[in-house]
Amino acid sequence: MSQIDDDRLVTDAEVEEGATDFSALPVPAELVADSLPAYARAWFARLRAGETGKLPVLVGLLIIAVIFQTLNSKFLTAGNLVNLLVQGAVYMLLAMAEVYVLLLGEIDLSAGFVAGIGGVVCAELVKTDTGWPWWAAVAAALGVCAVIGLFQGTIITRFGLPSFVVTLAGLLGFQGVMLRIIGTGGTLPIQDKVINDLANANLTATASWIVMAGIVAAFCAVTWLRDARRRKSGLVAPPASFTFVKIAAAIGAGVIVVLICNRDRGVLAPIRGVPWVILIVLGVLTAWTLVLGRTKLGRYIYAIGGNAEAARRAGVSLPGIRTIAFMLASFTAGIAGIIYASRLRSVSTNLDGGTLVLYAVAAAVIGGTSLFGGRGKPIDAVLGGIVIAAIDNGMGLQGFSAASKFIVTAIVLIAAVTIDSLARRGTTTRR
Repeated sequence: MSQIDDDRLVTDAEVEEGATDFSALPVPAELVADSLPAYARAWFARLRAGETGKLPVLVGLLIIAVIFQTLNSKFLTAGNLVNLLVQGAVYMLLAMAEVYVLLLGEIDLSAGFVAGIGGVVCAELVKTDTGWPWWAAVAAALGVCAVIGLFQGTIITRFGLPSFVVTLAGLLGFQGVMLRIIGTGGTLPIQDKVINDLANANLTATASWIVMAGIVAAFCAVTWLRDARRRKSGLVAPPASFTFVKIAAAIGAGVIVVLICNRDRGVLAPIRGVPWVILIVLGVLTAWTLVLGRTKLGRYIYAIGGNAEAARRAGVSLPGIRTIAFMLASFTAGIAGIIYASRLRSVSTNLDGGTLVLYAVAAAVIGGTSLFGGRGKPIDAVLGGIVIAAIDNGMGLQGFSAASKFIVTAIVLIAAVTIDSLARRGTTTRR
């Protein structure tokens, strides 16, 4: 069974029968609701059937927040929360990269060092003796990463090699490329102000309100128009009352984020405003959500992950779609690498791409993306990245060792995979 958008599931049989016009598929009876209470009852019915959605990760975040705030009252302060989001940006971006390949039932172990390559290329091109403008350096770095993904995806799809082996080779090879460029034990500083500001600068307090108001207004308009259009067309859509609830929640979340970010969190000098990197993550999240949820490419990725043979019989080009997915994964990893380099204001051979990619996979799975393919969204990566960052941040405040952080993260990951497996088992039983 393959997930196609926020509210519908497509059965393998429907894909196999050539139902590539997914908007015309039948409406699941349990999702039809014309009022908020009816929609709530339908949601609880799905929950009892094992479709937990985002509930586990949201409950997990709440538990993490309560535990660490109890242990240290600084955890939920404005300064620490903003720092947590900035720290978690790289995890979120890398996890969004992994979502593309996990949806296919594949994996990309090279993403961490592909990110490193992106950071190295950008840093090399903005050096004084090279003299590239920052935007050209960023574009070139992302282009190199996309080519890497295209190369790896082509090998995997055209020669039928396991993605685990090919990307493991990429992990080793691109680590070697980084060492070759930077030099053993070396560091490549970044002196371009714009590049460094990507992960270290903030909007002004006024600009934060204006930008967030624009983002929330756009989300509310799109949400209302989409749900209204689906209701008018007789497709699955929540009742108008629930759409109002979603809009109110978005407005509330936007206000809370800006209020937190506009609090003075400086030590030696005042620091206020929404960090640029948060807007970058939101931009990537929006773009990839649209690609996966509203384009033919995204629907084909879900179809392949749900049942590759059925998708092939429906006329989907499996090698082409898979290759594009690996290319987009590496492209997104390049964004993460530039942000990582920006935060440190340099690129070093100490970059641990192996740990980064394992955290990225963990973040995607913890957020709700299935390791078995066919189910997941970019928002899963963001939520899972926040969980990973919260664990790391909270345990850091308590002075726990790196070993303890790894153990706790492993426990959370096992819990997430267990929930995923039980959800799949419940879905299979119902079918």
